[in-house]
Formats: sequence, structure tokens, C-alpha cells
Amino acid sequence: MDSETIRVLLVDDHTILREGIKSLLADHDHISVVGEADDGQEAVDAVEELKPDVVLMDISMPGLNGIEATEVIKENSPDTKVLILTMHDQEEYVYPIFRVGASGYVVKRSATRELVSAIEAVMQGNTILHPSIAHSLVVEGDEGRAAEIDAAAEEEGVPSCDNLTNREVEVLVQVAEGLTNQEIADELHIAVKTVQAHRANIMEKLDLHDRVDLTKYAIKRGLISL
Repeated sequence: MDSETIRVLLVDDHTILREGIKSLLADHDHISVVGEADDGQEAVDAVEELKPDVVLMDISMPGLNGIEATEVIKENSPDTKVLILTMHDQEEYVYPIFRVGASGYVVKRSATRELVSAIEAVMQGNTILHPSIAHSLVVEGDEGRAAEIDAAAEEEGVPSCDNLTNREVEVLVQVAEGLTNQEIADELHIAVKTVQAHRANIMEKLDLHDRVDLTKYAIKRGLISL
């Protein structure tokens, strides 16, 4: 196995889902699924035995749930990255996940490309947050962090995104992450023309003119990180 191969442990109580993810990841030579677990305790034991680089962890499982298992794993194996892969995209699930040391949060409806990118990103030390909840977490949820970001942005004259709708923030984040209009449309299940309309509204509201401006804005406002 290549020394740069990312070793992944799949944790989900649905065998069919695990098999599906495993099959999708098999198309990527730099990612290897080294083990599977169907509950939190099995995940804890498997991490100790297999020493994976990344754990793809479900939240809702019998016995030890994903949040509890993540806390134990990070205590026992701090270098192991935990990427939560779940059907939930409500803000209430996000804070507990990051408090126990998870590196990312991706919803199960995400495309394979997005999942692979998330695995690669957490291996590089980045934090991953699905765009559907980026606005509520960064701007509304963590008031202390949001205040720091806002203060720094205001010093640079970067306009606030408070007048953007949640959907516009979703589109802004995905544009800044390099997705095409078609990819954004597919991800959000909307028409390409709707994506184009959102982009136009965003640029008008923020007085920005192209993708580069949108990307710089998203970074300065803390919506994405380099």
C-alpha cells in the first residue's frame, strides 16, 4: 500500500450504506477502506486495532452513538481524524460534533466528489462543514467566533452577509469552493438558471464582480477556509 494512501474506517449501522460508500471509494486509488464497524464501541475498538487515518462516522447508532464514540476515539487516538457522515443537517447536531473533536461534517446526500474532497481536506488539517449549515454555524451559532470574524472583516471594509438569504449563502460557499453552476444546481437540486440568479443577487448585494471576489469575500467572512 502506498505510504500516501489514506486509510479509512467506515462506521454505520446500515450494512448496505457501508457497502455503497466502500464501492464508491474503491474508485479512488489514494483512499483505502481498511475496516468497518456497525456501532460506536466497535468503532473505538477498530481504531485501536487498525490505526486508520480517517473515520467516517455515523451519528445515530445503537449503544455508543457517533458523538460519544468520537469523543473516546479522539481521547485515545488524537491524530485520527473523524469525519461525520450523517443524514442530519440541523445545527443542533453540529456543536456537539465539533466539541468532541470531529474534523468535519458531511451529509449522506453529498456527491462522491464532495465526500472524497472532505476526506482529503481533513487529512490536511482542515475543518469541513456542509454548505447547508455553514451560515447558521459561522454567522449565527457561534456568536463569539462570528463576532471575531465580523470585527476583522469590518476593519477591512468587507460588507456583512446578514442581508443574504440562507440559500444565497449556500450558493456563495459552493461558488467559493470552486463548483460550477451545474455542480451547484445538482447539489442543491435546483435549476442552473436559479443558481445564476442567486449569484447575480449575491454580487449585487455585496457589490462584488466575479468568482475571485466571491472567494475572497467568503474567506474573509469565515465561510470557507484555505
